[in-house]
Amino acid sequence: MRVKVSRKAHFNAAHRLYRKDWSFEKNDRVFGKCNNPNYHGHNYELIVSVTGAIDQETGYVMDIKDLKDLIEVEVVSAFDHKNLNEDCPEFAELNPTAEHIAVVIWNKLRNRIKSELDLEVVLYETPRNFVTYSGG
Repeated sequence: MRVKVSRKAHFNAAHRLYRKDWSFEKNDRVFGKCNNPNYHGHNYELIVSVTGAIDQETGYVMDIKDLKDLIEVEVVSAFDHKNLNEDCPEFAELNPTAEHIAVVIWNKLRNRIKSELDLEVVLYETPRNFVTYSGG
């Protein structure tokens, strides 16, 4: 019997979508308003889900308090009220698209969650735009 448990979190962050190796014109053509040299921000909503067998002793797949604490340390403290391009080493050479942010979050959490548990990250950049990453 496998069960999925989820925790929702929130963080605010600014970013700019661009590639250093492209001209401003090409960046503007590909990324549009998201290429604003002065950056722009989002109110990100994050849902982290862990799927696995229920532990017969505790009744948990994973202690949700432990998941909450991991998200706080690895994601919220690292990204909240930050400029992802300028303040976060994870994005020094990685364009901080929603897709890349989700993968970075997944990797940060994957290292801290038991390998026998499946991990899924859903990141909402806006209420209507979101990405899902489950590894691979």
